[in-house]
Amino acid sequence: MIQIEKTLVSDELLEAHFTCDLNACKGGCCVQGEAGAPLEEDELAILDEIYPKVKEFLRPEGINAISKQGAFVKGSDGEWETPLVNNKECAYVIFDPGGVAKCGIEKAFQEEKISWQKPISCHLYPVRVKEYTELIAVNYHKWHLCNAACDLGQKLKTPLYKFVKDALIRKFGEAWYQDLEEAAKS
Repeated sequence: MIQIEKTLVSDELLEAHFTCDLNACKGGCCVQGEAGAPLEEDELAILDEIYPKVKEFLRPEGINAISKQGAFVKGSDGEWETPLVNNKECAYVIFDPGGVAKCGIEKAFQEEKISWQKPISCHLYPVRVKEYTELIAVNYHKWHLCNAACDLGQKLKTPLYKFVKDALIRKFGEAWYQDLEEAAKS
């Protein structure tokens, strides 16, 4: 573990290699699992605010799920998360012509309809952040769905922390990330 400011960073972020391989996994992290994407408290108001602009990018199934459940829900663990369509994919999921799951929120962002990219938990994945009273744990979430991403990351020699660089900077700031890079060198 490495401590940077009030975070404890798993050594795996520096040691593991990772590059998403959407051709292999088809965006399975947005479709499979037991819950929606984790949301931070300040993201709830953002989702409510942007939903009218994001709605045009969503599938009817997603729109229906959001109209019934809301733009966000409280999960069985008591934490906020995105709603699901029939207890499967995230309600904000869209599919490209090749059947790859993508994010409708991010599509609206890319088309400059909104200025918020997507929930930070999605941007950071496969890195997961857990806030405790005094510290924030920053860990690598291993999932069999990402085996191809590990293989591709190894082939391309892309450390996990570099793969999620933009998301880590978004979450913790540029200075924090520079400290992480320094730790990786030692």
